[in-house]
Amino acid sequence: MGKFALTKNRIVSLAILVVILVFLALLPTITKGYLVTLVADMMRYAVLTVAWVVFCAPTGYLSLATAAFYGLGFYVAAVFNGPLPFAVVIIIAGVVAFIVALLIGLLTLRLRGVYFTIFTFAVVLLVNNVVLEVERLVTGTRGRFVETETAQTAFYAMLVVLIATLLTAVLIRRSRYGLALQSIGEYEEAAAHSGINVVMTKVLVFATTSVFMGMAGAIIATRRTYIDPGIAFNMTTSFLPVLMAMFGGMGNLVGPVIGAAVFTYIGETLLTRFPDLYMLIFGVVLILAILFMPAGILGLGQQLWRKVKGGRRAPA
Repeated sequence: MGKFALTKNRIVSLAILVVILVFLALLPTITKGYLVTLVADMMRYAVLTVAWVVFCAPTGYLSLATAAFYGLGFYVAAVFNGPLPFAVVIIIAGVVAFIVALLIGLLTLRLRGVYFTIFTFAVVLLVNNVVLEVERLVTGTRGRFVETETAQTAFYAMLVVLIATLLTAVLIRRSRYGLALQSIGEYEEAAAHSGINVVMTKVLVFATTSVFMGMAGAIIATRRTYIDPGIAFNMTTSFLPVLMAMFGGMGNLVGPVIGAAVFTYIGETLLTRFPDLYMLIFGVVLILAILFMPAGILGLGQQLWRKVKGGRRAPA
């Protein structure tokens, strides 16, 4: 692990991050209602997107298993919230997601390319149907009622999980696991020959990132009164983090956060103002973003900044 030098850019970035976190911590005390819910949604998708990027961006593996871990968090909250404290429920959701991801990783991470993607897609369908059959055979019902939490409690819980996700992402990227993932993404066979335990590295990081997906699911579940497998394991949850990461840019961890926030806001605005044309407009916006911003919003911003700096230096 290299030394962390506090350059001018990093000091500015840390200062901006602190200001943002302080603002988020104070937001529920300043305002109530829709804005708190919207920002909580942004943080939820930021958690899912950053967790997805940590493993998938450096390795080039396209995982669609997010909805499986997120949905397991829903069901953990439905079963345990109330009998157990909310904080304990969130931790249990993370542990359950980790164990399931570890098993899935051991089975799937020997696969590559489209085979891995299809398998992770199938995992969501499998978990969905297993839960559905267990409910039908054991409880004789479909779905469960959930012990709810206040919007403020869920907001702060999501903020803590977001901070934990970002810290873990930074630590992984700056550790030997981060370097190993980069090597795997560049040339997996060479990484294996250089002494990296390729399968175990992929499995451990894949399982670690799933912890935060499960935690996010447990928190969001407590803002609903009822869930069923269709709600918990909605495949949209697997695709949105991928699109948000592409929209924001995957060059660093700022891009996925920006992508999640902007994507969530655009989606909510279109759904509120143009409910009948929501998907059509959303699709057009996404296609235009992919065509004209291949490196995402962050990449576009960096490109414009380089042009501005180049223009300033030109007269000299």
